[in-house]
Amino acid sequence: QVQLVESGGGLVQAGGSLRVSCVASGTFSSYSMGWFRQAPGKEREFVGGISGSGGYRSYADSVKGRFTISRDNAKNTVYLQMNSLKLEDTAVYYCAARTGAVVDFGYQYWGQGTQVTVSS
Repeated sequence: QVQLVESGGGLVQAGGSLRVSCVASGTFSSYSMGWFRQAPGKEREFVGGISGSGGYRSYADSVKGRFTISRDNAKNTVYLQMNSLKLEDTAVYYCAARTGAVVDFGYQYWGQGTQVTVSS
């Protein structure tokens, strides 16, 4: 069983930066970690993911070049660094964990989410 707790969301102006974190319990390095987001009235979408070792990362086209995912296995924490934020990045951001490869589906464990709001 893995428990995930996100933090670091908030209000930021367009063009600004924000880092959200996700602390996990359990055998953290065994899991690939993903970040997802869900905007009001929209389906949840995959933002990106990172392998257990941190050696492989994948990003959605919409955030590639602006967002960076990293992890610190000693701290059981995964990070989502968001730069050059746009209004359309406003959403609730969730971290999730799965065994196996980094993909955009099949995550067994989910955090409660943290709100990120980008203002003009």
